[in-house]
Amino acid sequence: MAHLKQTFSSLFNCFRETPSLFFRMVRWDSCLHTDEEHVNFARRDELNRALTKETEESDGPVNFELDVCHQDPEYKSPAPLPHAQVKLITSWEAGWNVTNAIQGIFVLGLPYALLHSGYSGLLLIILAAAICCYTGKILIACLYEENEDGQLIRVRDTYEDIANACCKSLPPRLGGIVVNVTQVMELIMTCILYLIASANLLSYSFPHVPVTAKTWSVIAFVTLLPCVFINTLKIVSKLSQLCSLVHFIIILVVMTYCLTQIHQWSWAKFRLSIEFEEFLVSVGVIIFSYTSQIFLPTLESNMKNPEEFSCMMNWTHFFACVLKTAFALTAFLTWGEKTKEIITDNLPSFLETLVNLCLLAKALLSYPLPFFAATEIVYSCISRGNHSKYRSPLFSLGVRGSFLLLTLLMAMFMPHFAVLMGLTGSATGAAMTFLLPSLFHLKLKWKKLSILEKCADISVFTLGFLCSLAGIVCSIKRLLTVFGGV
Repeated sequence: MAHLKQTFSSLFNCFRETPSLFFRMVRWDSCLHTDEEHVNFARRDELNRALTKETEESDGPVNFELDVCHQDPEYKSPAPLPHAQVKLITSWEAGWNVTNAIQGIFVLGLPYALLHSGYSGLLLIILAAAICCYTGKILIACLYEENEDGQLIRVRDTYEDIANACCKSLPPRLGGIVVNVTQVMELIMTCILYLIASANLLSYSFPHVPVTAKTWSVIAFVTLLPCVFINTLKIVSKLSQLCSLVHFIIILVVMTYCLTQIHQWSWAKFRLSIEFEEFLVSVGVIIFSYTSQIFLPTLESNMKNPEEFSCMMNWTHFFACVLKTAFALTAFLTWGEKTKEIITDNLPSFLETLVNLCLLAKALLSYPLPFFAATEIVYSCISRGNHSKYRSPLFSLGVRGSFLLLTLLMAMFMPHFAVLMGLTGSATGAAMTFLLPSLFHLKLKWKKLSILEKCADISVFTLGFLCSLAGIVCSIKRLLTVFGGV
């Protein structure tokens, strides 16, 4: 547990110099500029035709409930995925994936964040939910353009396509390459974090077993081997549903114990004054506990009813906001100044063991979502074009197997990984969550945006730039300190 706590502590400290701004509340329903009930969303024509043809030959006709419009003639669809990967998911399944992303490990740090932010922390939890929901929707809005009839037509398919559309004046595909590299780096780092957390939790749950940390990493790796056979987002959605269930059990256990201590609660434990440096820690933890933008293009493109995406984002972020507020509030009121960075460390020993086993299950079940997203990005880039050998199931299996092995090797042998992950997260997390969605939205939709929407995008872009810059500087300082440079 000491290793796990050290890892979390390093991540919390990475946000220590992250700047904060007051967020502006924006309308959640203003991301798309027409009534969704009267807009026909376009799907990928080539992919739908292939799916319909294959399914008619094997299982009979497919009945899609979407009106498919013609795509932009200049739009080039990426290489089609293997047949199993074109199974579409429902809005509920997409919602479970988003819930898995925004109800992650950082939730356990929210009571500690509240300790250093006081009443302003409660406001930050609400505003962060609104801002992250907004940036997720404007990112997806960049995938669509209106035709002459006012219908929204899907002219782009991925984050890469959006970047290429915004960087036409640069060398060909440079914008897309940068975005893809950034996405894959963050997703790999996320996978490695889950693997490290799983190994540490195994070590702590079975302290009397004479096994080294690297051996526990291999054991956790073995339990994740079935991930190489996951070739459809439907399976990932089911695992995300189980992960969310485990998460709710953790929250329920902690909150139930806190409610038994209600006689000790006192609102006087909240701070009216805050220290700026400590407040920055809270801002970083709260904001980055809501990030899911990196998964959204993949999720939305695999939804049966993409017109329900906006509604799905609303209820997932609203529910997450309510749950996080209740969890952070009850935990902080229970322990006050004694609140620790990982709230499970405050629990009695018999509950702590139960919660740690649940955390182990949550870490293992959280791994498939970023793993699937990363491998799909790489597979799509490699198989683009007419190279049929890159589209075989065997090659896809090889890509996933290579990525799984890479995460194990980095988790086992990379020194000071937590610090390096802090650097990567500061550079890529803020960029993918705040900076790029707002920048792309301004670039592609400038003429159609209202003044309020332009101001909102500019504010979010400024926030993303400052967070990314300060986080990089902070992480580089810590890297130099760790490696003895200063």
